Order: sequence, then C-alpha cells, then structure tokens
Amino acid sequence: MIGVLFLWLVFRRVDVQEVFQDILKANYFWVGASLLVAIVSHFARAARWNILINSLGYKTRLSTTFYAVMIGYLANTAVPRLGEVSRCGVLSSKDKIPFNGLFGTVVVERVFDMIILLLIIIGVIVFQLKLVGAFVNRTIFIPLFSNVEKNIGLILIFVFVAVAVVVLIIFLIRKNKERLKKLNIYVKIALFLKGFVEGLKTIKKMKKKGLFLFYTFLIWFGYTCMVFFVFFALAGTENLNFLDAITVMSIGSLGIVAPVPGGIGTYHFITKAILVELYAILPLAAASYATLSHAAQTLMVILLGGLSFILILIQKRRQNNGNA
Repeated sequence: MIGVLFLWLVFRRVDVQEVFQDILKANYFWVGASLLVAIVSHFARAARWNILINSLGYKTRLSTTFYAVMIGYLANTAVPRLGEVSRCGVLSSKDKIPFNGLFGTVVVERVFDMIILLLIIIGVIVFQLKLVGAFVNRTIFIPLFSNVEKNIGLILIFVFVAVAVVVLIIFLIRKNKERLKKLNIYVKIALFLKGFVEGLKTIKKMKKKGLFLFYTFLIWFGYTCMVFFVFFALAGTENLNFLDAITVMSIGSLGIVAPVPGGIGTYHFITKAILVELYAILPLAAASYATLSHAAQTLMVILLGGLSFILILIQKRRQNNGNA
C-alpha cells in the first residue's frame, strides 16, 4: 500500500503514456551496461560475504554464495528484509553452515554498508552544500523535527514503555534463569544467540581486511555506475555527470532500504524528487528515469534470482546423489 501511494505521487502530474513512450525511445546499450555493472557488484558482494564466512571456519564456492545473494534479492522484491533470511537459509541448507552464524555475518555486512552509505551521504552534502544541503534540510530534517516536536509526548511515552518492557524482561530472565535452562526452547535460543554472536565477531577475525574493503569499494562504485549509465539512456538526463550520479545513488538508496517490497514507489518518489528539485530535470524525464532504472534492475533480479534458485537446486541434488 505504501508503494502504491508513492507511485501515485510520482505519476499524478505526468502523462503515463508519455513516460512509456520516453522509455521505449531509450538507448538500451546504456541500460545493458548498467545491468552488467550491477552483476559485477553482486559478485563482489558474494565474494565479500565469503570472506566473513571463511572467518567462521567454513568454505563455500563463490558461485554458490552468488546464487544465495541473488535469491535473497529476489525475496526482497516480495517481502522487505526477507532476503537476508533467505540467503542465509539457502547457504545453510546447501553447505551445512549454521544459520545463526551466517545471519550474524549478514548483520555485520548490513551495518557496515549502512555506515558507508551514511558517509557517502554526508560527503555529498558537504561537497555540494548549496545544492544538496537545502534539499535535505527542506525534505527530510524540517519535516522530521516538525513531526518530532508535534508528537514529543507520545514519543517519550513510547520510549519509556519500551525501556520498561526491556528492563522487566531482563529481570524476569535473570530471576528464573535456572528454570528457563530446563526448557528446550531456552537451549535453542541460547545456541542461536551464541552462533549469532560468533557471526558478528567475524569482522574482527577476518584475515583479508584489505580485500574486504576492496570488494566494498567495488560494490558501491558499481551502484554509482548503475545510476550513471542510465543517465545516458534518456535524452532528459544525458547531461548529468558522475558526481550527480553519486548524489542520486546515495539519497535514492534510502528508497530501496525503505520497508517496501523492492523499493517500489519509494525509490521512484525520492529519485524523481532529487532530479527535479536539485537538477531541474523535467518531471516527465525524471519519472521516466526512475521507472526505467528501477524496472531494469528489478527484471534482472527476477531473472537472475530465479535462475540462481534453479542452479542451486541442481547443485544440491548432485551433492546429495554424490553422498548417496
């Protein structure tokens, strides 16, 4: 529902038929280049994940990890954040690696990437203060602080209740620890948390820190190139440069991480707003760009994710036949 609302906001003042015609006239060489770079960045993500998995003491093929990553992206197009669970489940089932440890490594990845994204956004604001600063202040900070000020009482009550509940739970667990230890579910949760913590510790244990950072650079450079190349596909955006692509990529990523399946609607809304308000791109061209770039990436994820699911099933069947 949220995605549909944002899509309505994107297209309510543009002619959808004209957007469709604009996309049909696009230069698909650049769309293809964008998708190629996207695949390379996804391979880099799989290779980076392998470094964390190796730190757990397990080995897995790059191809298997890549399949798991793409299946995770496919799951995210249906249910937000399901991808993190899905890719851990796939790899755990295929290579017999504890799920909780894998999930811990994914949390490490996500936290690290969120820090990188925030640093990029801060850099964009600092180096384009006049251009981006006013936009971020007007569209994010002012509405945010305005809503906080209006609802400060409710927010304080919510925080107080949340803290009280957490304190109560900790108190009850400590008071009844001996009784809880006899419960099977307590043992399972304790084992899960132990493995999860081991997964989190991989950031300290990993030996190839330089390679981890290199793969991180490839991932985010690839994301920027994905945005940059599609600029050349449409006449309305072909004059934008690489720095503009960094801005669109970083702030537009907030639409992807929003709790909406595949960032549908939220990505379109934020990307269109950036292009129109920062770079004076016509609303029609901005809507065409947001639609084309998102549709191309989504289609690639569906195709590669589906293919990866089939290939990993084949791998698993061969593995089972070999062990029989």
